[in-house]
Amino acid sequence: MILPPATLGLLGGGQLGRYFTISARNMGYRVWVLDPDPDSPAGRLADRHLCARFDDPGALAELATQAAVVTCEFENVPADSAGWLAGRVLLRPDPRALAIAQDRLAEKRFLEDAGVAVAPWLPVEDLEAARDAVPDWSLPAILKTARLGYDGKGQLPVRTRDDVARAFSRLGEVPCVLEQRVDLQQEVSVVLARAPDGSCRCFPLAENEHRGGILHLSRVPARVSDAIREQAEAIARHIAERLDYQGVLAVEFFVTASGKLLVNEAAPRPHNSGHYTLDAVTVSQFEQQVRAICGLALVPAEPVAPAAMLNLLGDLWPANGAVPDFSGLLSHPRARLHLYGKPVARPGRKMGHVNILGAPGEADASRPARLAEILWTELRDSATEGAGDG
Repeated sequence: MILPPATLGLLGGGQLGRYFTISARNMGYRVWVLDPDPDSPAGRLADRHLCARFDDPGALAELATQAAVVTCEFENVPADSAGWLAGRVLLRPDPRALAIAQDRLAEKRFLEDAGVAVAPWLPVEDLEAARDAVPDWSLPAILKTARLGYDGKGQLPVRTRDDVARAFSRLGEVPCVLEQRVDLQQEVSVVLARAPDGSCRCFPLAENEHRGGILHLSRVPARVSDAIREQAEAIARHIAERLDYQGVLAVEFFVTASGKLLVNEAAPRPHNSGHYTLDAVTVSQFEQQVRAICGLALVPAEPVAPAAMLNLLGDLWPANGAVPDFSGLLSHPRARLHLYGKPVARPGRKMGHVNILGAPGEADASRPARLAEILWTELRDSATEGAGDG
C-alpha cells in the first residue's frame, strides 16, 4: 500500500484532476500535477504544479523522482512519456491501457478480441480506403478520427459511399473509424474502480443524454432492466480484467431498440457521467481512484439517493463576461453546485456541473431530472438576456 503523506503524480490538470487532487489531499497525500496550462483547475490546488508539456524531459524526471505512483486524468498522454514513466515509477493505469483508449482503431480491435460487442465498423486509414469503403452493413454511419476526438469533435455523419471520402478529407485525412449508426434507445455508462489485487467495485449505472455530442444530463438509476444493468457491469469488469486495469475506468454503452448492449468506448480515468458520485454515493469516483492506484481497500459504492447530474457549459455564461446568476439554482436545498475554476468561458467548454438529489427512498430520478431541466432553462435564458445587455 502507498500511504499518506506520499506524493501522488497526476498527468493532466483539468476538472477531473481537480477532484482527484481534493480527494487525495483530504486523505493526507501530496499531489504533483503536470500540465502545460498555468491556469489548470488541478494545478491551482496541487502541492506542486509542473507547468510544462507532457513530453518535457525535465518535468517527467522530476515527477518520476518525487511521486510514489503516477496516474492520469486524460487518456491522450504521449506514448513515449507514458513508457518512460512506467520504466521509473508506478504508472496506473499502465501504458497499454492508455494506448488502447487513445486510439479508436486499437480500441475496436481490443474489444472484438475480448469478445465484446460493438457497433459494425470499418477502418479507414487512407484516402484510397475512404474511396473504396463498402461496408457489408447499411449506411448511414459516422466517420470518427481514430485519435483526439471527444465531446462530438472529430466526427462527421455520412449517408452515402461518396460521403465517406468527403468526410475523410474534411477530417484531415487522418486514420478514422467508420461506424454504423445504431437504432439507439439509450446511452448508459459504467464507472468502476479496480485495485492492483484485482478487487473491483462498480458505481451505479448512469443513463446519459447528449446534446451536440457533449454530455448534457446523467440520471441515476438508469431506466433499464436489472438484466441490462447486470450485463453492463459484467462487460465493464471483463474489459478491466483483460487490461489488468488499475485505477478508475469508464465504459460507455449503446442500448439498441432491440435491447442489445454495444460498447461505444472506454476511458481510462474518471468520467463526466460519474460526477454524480460526488454527492449521491457513499464514495466518489475520485476517492476511489486514489484508493485504487494506492492499493487501498475499495469502498462499497452504494447509492445515497437518486440523482441527476447537469453539465454547465460555457454557453450558459453571459457574453458580457459576467458570472451566471446561480441564485435560483442555489435556492434548491437538493442542488449541489460544482464549479471548476476556469477563468474563461467558451461555448461547449465544461465550466461546472450541478448534482440534484432526490429524496432518500425515491425509486427513480424523475424529479431531479425535471428540476435539472428547469434550472438549465433558467440559466440559458439568463445568459441570453446578458448577451442582449452586452
